[in-house]
Amino acid sequence: MSAIPAQPVVHEVNTRVWLREIQRRTGRAGGLGDVPKDAWDEVTPHGIDAVWLMGVWERSPRGRDIALRDPSLRAAFTRAVPDLHEDEIAGSPYCVRRYEVDADLGGSAGLAAARAELASRGIGLLLDHVPNHVAPDSPWTTAHPEYFVRGSEEELRQDPAAYLAVEGQVLARGRDPFFSPWADVVQLNAFAPALRAATTDVLIRIGDLCDGVRCDMAMLMMNDVFARTWGERAGERPAEDFWPTVMSAVRRAHPGMIFAAEAYWDLEWDLQRQGFDFCYDKRLYDRLLHESPESVRGHLTADDTYQRKLVRFLENHDEPRAASTMDPAKERAASVMIATLPGATLWHEGQFTGRRVQLPVFLDRRPDETPDLALRAFHERLLGAVHRSGMRTGQWRLLDCEGWPDNSSHRDLLAWGWSGGAGRFLTVANLSGHRAQARIRLPWPELGPDEWTLSSLLDAARYPRSGAELTGPGLFVDLDAWDTHVLSVGSADEAGAQS
Repeated sequence: MSAIPAQPVVHEVNTRVWLREIQRRTGRAGGLGDVPKDAWDEVTPHGIDAVWLMGVWERSPRGRDIALRDPSLRAAFTRAVPDLHEDEIAGSPYCVRRYEVDADLGGSAGLAAARAELASRGIGLLLDHVPNHVAPDSPWTTAHPEYFVRGSEEELRQDPAAYLAVEGQVLARGRDPFFSPWADVVQLNAFAPALRAATTDVLIRIGDLCDGVRCDMAMLMMNDVFARTWGERAGERPAEDFWPTVMSAVRRAHPGMIFAAEAYWDLEWDLQRQGFDFCYDKRLYDRLLHESPESVRGHLTADDTYQRKLVRFLENHDEPRAASTMDPAKERAASVMIATLPGATLWHEGQFTGRRVQLPVFLDRRPDETPDLALRAFHERLLGAVHRSGMRTGQWRLLDCEGWPDNSSHRDLLAWGWSGGAGRFLTVANLSGHRAQARIRLPWPELGPDEWTLSSLLDAARYPRSGAELTGPGLFVDLDAWDTHVLSVGSADEAGAQS
């Protein structure tokens, strides 16, 4: 097992799509055990701590058939890949038939080889777990009907979109309470003791294969949410919640296993308290895309302990590509923010090179897009510089940006600092499309009256300043639209030694 740091940098890879492109490039068929080292190099640039191989489990033939008959899904597929062939539709990776590594990917031996390759680079491996539902042809549906939320023949006749006939029984289709049921999956019962025990066994087996799991729609299994979604149909509500019951048993077998929750509806804190190491920070994503800099700042005033257990991201397989939702300058500014905030960070394969097409997870092929090599170089420089600096091993603090009566542009600037054994670091970001100025008082009185050099981690820029200025009136900052600073604060002697 690779040691995943307290605030990991994770790279999500669509496993089937990635392998298909490697096979096309090399002209050789193969699975995860046959990936050449240069392909691993591409998904593990310096600064990545873990790779999430999304979609390794055995997919469902019946789930695929259901998807192929869905006109809205077929339309989404052809919008993404206009020349798509039917044999390039694999079915959803979140319609899991069995938690066995798909034979098309090289099976368990292929995954073991991939994990060993990552571990040799000091990089951990994350995999998926889907707690809320399984495929209708999962062996559980016939062997263990007690695991499921069930319906009646009458309910199936009245509402076929919500129920499915499976081997002579009627099962509820999986659902999120705010949307229509998912057509290709059947609903597990979070209140059923037998299902909790089976989930524990599955996660222990998954823990033998990787260093952590990303739990799909984790909040759906919480007692309060499940009761609101399913009511009396779920049966008697257990005294203990789903996740504490399951995770306590899994961690006896795998004490260091990481649990990351896909989480929404402001339930991140509740899931953290129930045992999750990390939860998606969808609120920050929404604020960065759609709200003001002051709204983003308000989000970052939350307790540091809470923030360190959030997953910051600008895209993932469920969200549109960052290059399609932000102009290039804003995307770079947002990336600097994500990379230098506390918490885990999630990057999506193709994000670094500016891919714009959001690919439905059902597909094995994505369209060719010209890579933005300058954007890739920027991201690699950013992640590598932050990693080498060690800033995120220190203590983090949000800083004030102060303005003047005749200049309110300081409201568009955000700033924070890191301090500790690795040194002192300052990030400033202009989250607006116009120039902005502010004074930023650094919270380090030990700087005293001495001369200090603020050195950019991303280029060769250096700014000599006195400690009296930095801790008194504060550092004067003047940034163009969407511009940023990522600075180390060192003595003049240290700066000279590095030149």
